[in-house]
Amino acid sequence: MTEETNPNWRYPYGSKARFHMHHAHLFCSDIEATIDFYTRWFDAVVAHDGPYAGSRNVFMKIGIGAIHLYDQQPRDLGRNAVHHLGFQVVGIDDLYDRMKAGGVHLPNPIKRNDGSAYFMVAAPDNVLLEVFEPGPDRPQEVNDFYGYND
Repeated sequence: MTEETNPNWRYPYGSKARFHMHHAHLFCSDIEATIDFYTRWFDAVVAHDGPYAGSRNVFMKIGIGAIHLYDQQPRDLGRNAVHHLGFQVVGIDDLYDRMKAGGVHLPNPIKRNDGSAYFMVAAPDNVLLEVFEPGPDRPQEVNDFYGYND
């Protein structure tokens, strides 16, 4: 852990932590379809939509996380070292049912284990998402990690 400080540093989110996973950045073959997917299913909100380096760049907030979309063809539909993006949700059964009714391809049912539940779904451009809802009977440090022990 880095203990170094500087009085000129600005700490985000009201935290004194120096490092935060802020966003995933995705190339989009159809940026409008990608915006629609995350807005429709995860209540994403466009925080910025403008040019950067000659292409449209869209910043979206999803709860306390973020995703950036770049209006360019994906360079490789293989995920390289990224297996999936994780989306923590409240009300997984409701979301699954709405996605199914909305025509989203969901090849497998919700998997459940020790009160927790998850399913996998492909977002636009074959980005694999793990949609999960942690169960209440997890160890204290796991519940802390998921934000439940405030």
